[in-house]
Amino acid sequence: MIEVEHLSKIYGSTSAIQDVTFSVEPGEILGFLGPNGAGKTTTMRILAGYLPATSGTARIAGFDVHEQSLAVRQRIGYLPETPPLYPEMTVEGFLYFVARLKGLPAGDRTRQINAAIERCHLQEKRRVLIRKLSKGFRQRVGIAQAIVHDPPAIILDEPTVGLDPRQIIEVRNLIKSLAGSHTIILSTHILPEASMTCNRVAIINRGEIIATNTPENLESGLEGSGYELEIDADASAAQQLQALPGVRQVESILAVSSQGSIPLKENRTCLRVTSEPGTELGRDIVSALVGMGVGVYEMRRTHATLEDVFLELTTEEKNWEQTGGGEEAVVEP
Repeated sequence: MIEVEHLSKIYGSTSAIQDVTFSVEPGEILGFLGPNGAGKTTTMRILAGYLPATSGTARIAGFDVHEQSLAVRQRIGYLPETPPLYPEMTVEGFLYFVARLKGLPAGDRTRQINAAIERCHLQEKRRVLIRKLSKGFRQRVGIAQAIVHDPPAIILDEPTVGLDPRQIIEVRNLIKSLAGSHTIILSTHILPEASMTCNRVAIINRGEIIATNTPENLESGLEGSGYELEIDADASAAQQLQALPGVRQVESILAVSSQGSIPLKENRTCLRVTSEPGTELGRDIVSALVGMGVGVYEMRRTHATLEDVFLELTTEEKNWEQTGGGEEAVVEP
């Protein structure tokens, strides 16, 4: 549905994005992640027809964004980071205005507007002036204007920025409800948001795509999965755990709580056992400790998160690529 190939945008001697390539399948939600200034908004503005690219191509629903701009705009809904709203209009009046701008036939406008209002849960606000709405409701109106003409592709730039936790959940659920019938690309700084909302993510840094894969594959490809334990033994138990097949590393750690590190009772030790990718060590760890006569007070699974992946890639600039078959994430030096 959305195909981007070797896209670049240069301002004078500054390259905003370079050789950006990715695709979004029909009905899929792609999260577009990156630090501030990485090129997310530039890419999305090019896809929306707001900016021309310096080189490369982008196609939406088979239409070239540059050569067939009008056809593309008829098939996309676009929500920039700041929703394009008229505060002195009512919600319903604004959506009628947008529907006319987007060329909806007069006979279809009421039905489409009512559908957008219902999907965005704006029924009680339809006759309220936009300036009187909370930021969360304004964001919903912004999404409603993007979907009022029922486009096959939707581009959302930071749709949850500035919202409180409850509003974020509401907007997240709204976006997820649009998947399947719409192809969605959204940028976000909230990494758990991408994990919970998106089928795949593309990570951009310094204008270049450095990873494209599912959140699960990116997380599983990063070292750090394993267990943290509090045991009734000294650190010498770590040596025997280190000998277990599939164990990458065993290290002593501090006991922590939400208030920070906490002192351990006498003769207790906290360990972190890191496993090799694709191994499951829980049963073996417990069996080994029981065999040593070591008591276990706490044991919890740990794993890399999308935030860990993001920090690893954007800090050390490693390159993760999607391979064929099982879509495993791999690291290239």
